[in-house]
Amino acid sequence: MSLRHAVLGLLAESPASGYDLMKLFNASLASVWPATQSQVYGELTKLTTAGLLEVAAHGPRGRKEYAITEDGLAELRHWLTDVEPSGPQRHDGLLRVFFLGIVTPLEAQTFLLHQAERAARARTTLEHLEETAEWDEEMISVYGRIALEYGLRISAMQEEWARWAAEEVTSAKARKASELARGQHKGPDEGPHEEGRAGEGK
Repeated sequence: MSLRHAVLGLLAESPASGYDLMKLFNASLASVWPATQSQVYGELTKLTTAGLLEVAAHGPRGRKEYAITEDGLAELRHWLTDVEPSGPQRHDGLLRVFFLGIVTPLEAQTFLLHQAERAARARTTLEHLEETAEWDEEMISVYGRIALEYGLRISAMQEEWARWAAEEVTSAKARKASELARGQHKGPDEGPHEEGRAGEGK
């Protein structure tokens, strides 16, 4: 449901055509809630049909300028104040961390260092945006800068955590757990794992 509210939010500041709205969307919201042009244009049609937007002006070559209605503004306010944010329910990267003992410590470390590099690249991109964007006093700019700060802080934390975790998976405790896990899946000719035999005698 958040795409419709993203569109309503952008149009709450000022009316815009679909083309101008898409440019604004890519410049401000794409890193938070990515959407394709067809999705945004489709949402404009749905919101207009629902009475949350209206076509405020027509231009050449079928250009339409959309404006938020009172019902649309009420829906946006309701979403902002009464609907609890869902937050991330799934995290593919963290799910994999639970099972890194199935691979070797070197493979686990390589995976985590790759995550650290991804976070570092994301932070570099956000820093570039911070330096080059034209921050003015309009709503999307002021509050967009606040949202950008979240991205800067979370990417820094993600990189720090991934580099810490890359060291953790080479610890004696992590190696032991990994060897035991991988030992459960040795072929019939490989025999029991050395550490598995030692554990059985305890």
